[in-house]
Amino acid sequence: MDRTWMSANRMSKEYRDGVKDFVRVAVAHAKNKSKDTIIKIICPCLKCCYRDVSADELEDHLMWNGIDKSYTCWTLHGEKKTKSTNLRNAVRDTSNDFERDTYEFDRVEEFVNAVEEDLRDCPKMFERLISDSEESLYNGCTKFSRLSAVLKLYNLKVANGWTDKSFTDLLILLKDMLPENNVLPSRTYEAKRMLCSIGMSYEKIHACPNDCVLFRNEYASLNTCPKCSASRYKKETAPAKVLWYFPIIPRFRRMYRNEEDAKHLTWHADERVVDGMLRHPADSPQWTKIDTDYPDFGQEPRNIRLALSTDGINPHGIQSSSHSTWPVMLLIYNLPPWLCMKRKFVMLTMLISGPRQPGNDIDIYLAPLIEDLKLMWETGVEVYDECRKELFNLRAILFGTINDFPAYGNLSGYSIKGKCACPICGDDTDTMRLEESKKSVFLGHRRFLNSKHRYRKWTQAFNGKSEEARAPLFLTGDELHEKGYQYHATQEEQQGKGLVQAK
Repeated sequence: MDRTWMSANRMSKEYRDGVKDFVRVAVAHAKNKSKDTIIKIICPCLKCCYRDVSADELEDHLMWNGIDKSYTCWTLHGEKKTKSTNLRNAVRDTSNDFERDTYEFDRVEEFVNAVEEDLRDCPKMFERLISDSEESLYNGCTKFSRLSAVLKLYNLKVANGWTDKSFTDLLILLKDMLPENNVLPSRTYEAKRMLCSIGMSYEKIHACPNDCVLFRNEYASLNTCPKCSASRYKKETAPAKVLWYFPIIPRFRRMYRNEEDAKHLTWHADERVVDGMLRHPADSPQWTKIDTDYPDFGQEPRNIRLALSTDGINPHGIQSSSHSTWPVMLLIYNLPPWLCMKRKFVMLTMLISGPRQPGNDIDIYLAPLIEDLKLMWETGVEVYDECRKELFNLRAILFGTINDFPAYGNLSGYSIKGKCACPICGDDTDTMRLEESKKSVFLGHRRFLNSKHRYRKWTQAFNGKSEEARAPLFLTGDELHEKGYQYHATQEEQQGKGLVQAK
């Protein structure tokens, strides 16, 4: 059978016809065909992991879950391996599905370059994968290696939402069932440690306990903070505060190395319906403005547009504890709307450890992420696109942020307290000070309503006055930038005067 349908869209006629032909062949070669028994067939869908299902379930599973694209020789469904099949599979494994029957030298060279990039990002990954993939699950086992067994089991855990405790119980039971010389991990922690080699690398960066600096670059060799003289360590070796950074560039490379993900990353340009309705960030004026102002960036649909989100959480779940850890996440707006917010595509890039929130000093911690984002905006990085089978220069832009108002103030540096707390109104903020509670309230929101709206004349429910004022004009991006520049210049001037007076 032709296998090109396996890579087609599951909604296409090509895929549906391919599934029907596959089911027909699988039923014809079923081993337990009998009038008195239900035919059981091994299901190669992504969810079943090759367990037995009925013939009726097989077609439904392949349509809903998709087929395992690495299952190219259907030995479990009646096909026999031949020399040509083995040669074709060897070529496919070498060039990563570049060609079905032949391969070209230049594409193999591109593949080698891409693999070298991955190994440069994760230098220990290759050695661990080779070791675990070559080690049999137990002496005499030819079907499973240590790596393949753990991967199959972990896929079941994720697909069915098993807890870590239940997965540990399963591993203990399976380890007892298998021969004594088996190498199956006995705890979830050990399985995760083993699979870490497949994941991305991370950086553990020491930070000043007072949030002054990160001990990196020019401060990497210091033991005390150059600004507040606080010690870098609690004891001799334990760091006082740690930032966990998960580099984003290797993760973008890996996404484009997956054919399905690479295809989804250009959904906004290839499959989005353009009818003037706002259904996706790509329909917004901001998206169009970026394409217009930066045509070199906008002409490449594979360039990534990101949203940054951060907030404080209490990982211990104790209400009386003031501990605050801040995760920093990136969301990818290239993806279709049903995938943008899926956990699989929400990238955790940083963990800023507690015990207190970083506040306005969060920019100190964001420095490694900002450096990578600047690199991806200014020059880009070379990435291999598995969908188009080519190398290209990938760039990225920070499209927006998602956060509550306090976190907005920390990220932007804008003061969200006092008389001018509204970032839209600015100096025209309508403020009232409550002397008894020592708080500022903002009651001028009616001026944003239509000039003839009935709430403008409604005095009893508000402050006893009708509203005749008009909404302030919104500032453009250039005006906001200029205003911020003037503000910081004023702050520096006042600080300079303070230093002179102190002397």
